[in-house]
Amino acid sequence: MSELHVELVAADRKVWEGDAAKVSARSVDGDLGILPGHTPLLGVLVTGDIRIDTTGGQRQSVTIDSGFLSVDHDRVTVVAETVDTSSFSG
Repeated sequence: MSELHVELVAADRKVWEGDAAKVSARSVDGDLGILPGHTPLLGVLVTGDIRIDTTGGQRQSVTIDSGFLSVDHDRVTVVAETVDTSSFSG
């Protein structure tokens, strides 16, 4: 089974890194759903939730203020100025 390698980074720290089955976010162009095999992408994110469905079957969610998302060869990097991890168990 294919999986994504995800890195979630705030301006001051790495928030989470691990493998996921799916990543969802909201960009300036609308909602994004990233699955393994997704074409390369660089997206500007708006304030909202980043949802990560881990390969272990858990759904993690954080709220960002804004940032960007990069996808290349099943590697997803999310960079945001601030990340609210109050509901995140990762």
